[in-house]
Amino acid sequence: MSPRFLLHVLIISVFGLAYLPLRSLAEEGVIVEGAGYTLHDTESIKGHDEQAVAKDPVCDSSRKPKIVRVEPDEAKPGQTITIKGEHFGTRDCFRGVAFSAAGSTKIDYTLVNDTTVEATVPEIQPGMSFIDVVASGGNARSKAFLVQGR
Repeated sequence: MSPRFLLHVLIISVFGLAYLPLRSLAEEGVIVEGAGYTLHDTESIKGHDEQAVAKDPVCDSSRKPKIVRVEPDEAKPGQTITIKGEHFGTRDCFRGVAFSAAGSTKIDYTLVNDTTVEATVPEIQPGMSFIDVVASGGNARSKAFLVQGR
């Protein structure tokens, strides 16, 4: 036999043998970093609870929110404003309201329905700010909003 022929046989054998052990491990189930056991209905790290999964909300991430208007268009800290728009989602899927001038300050809000949110203007310096609505479909930003001085 020629050395070239033997080289081809050797290469095919090495790749063939390397494939078999991986396949046999996959058939038994393997541990995948961060996911627990996989294959053959074995339990993951987080467990499996069909009742909990059935109760999880179904959020539509394809419906991008949009702010149409903010009423009133200027307010003092502590006052309630109404944000009107589209695709804000359900209580389970709505993420929150933010004022650009407030940084990471938690904003008190109430989701009235899919098109209306009421929010309290936070204690921030007077001036212009944007209002963001965060829903499962993304983020919507208002036109400039005037925060009045106390």
